[in-house]
Amino acid sequence: MHIRSGEIHIVGSDEDKIVVKAGGKNGSDSDDIHAHFEGFDRIGKLSVTGGPSNEVTITVQVPKKSDLVVRIFAGEVEIKDIKGNKNVELSAGNLTIGVGDPADYFHVQASVTTGNIEAQVFGEQRDGLFRSFEKSGSGKYKLVAHVGAGNLTLQ
Repeated sequence: MHIRSGEIHIVGSDEDKIVVKAGGKNGSDSDDIHAHFEGFDRIGKLSVTGGPSNEVTITVQVPKKSDLVVRIFAGEVEIKDIKGNKNVELSAGNLTIGVGDPADYFHVQASVTTGNIEAQVFGEQRDGLFRSFEKSGSGKYKLVAHVGAGNLTLQ
């Protein structure tokens, strides 16, 4: 997924489809926000572009059991209710990922260039410049999360 900047919510759904909704003060009436999806068997690529420059909320619903690769330039980003591998990069802003059961992961790698990492679920907290941690476990999923400037919360 490549999603434009804004308030972004990526949430798990019981439905076996992807739904993109635009909202917020400027997003709900916008007619120039575009979602483009290319699917290949059980793999897909989603791009969300356009729209007003501020006060936009984008919600992406995906099946609860999904592997994610997400790239967003800036914003307030929340990912929750999704079981699977997650690889998420946010250049600037705040990223919150609901990890579910920490025992589900065989590898966790979290980092910020400038900011804070709050990951009490993994027993970690880091503040400042160039902060990171890695954990290994016996689960089946991999989590990689990076924020350039801002805060990373794993809960």
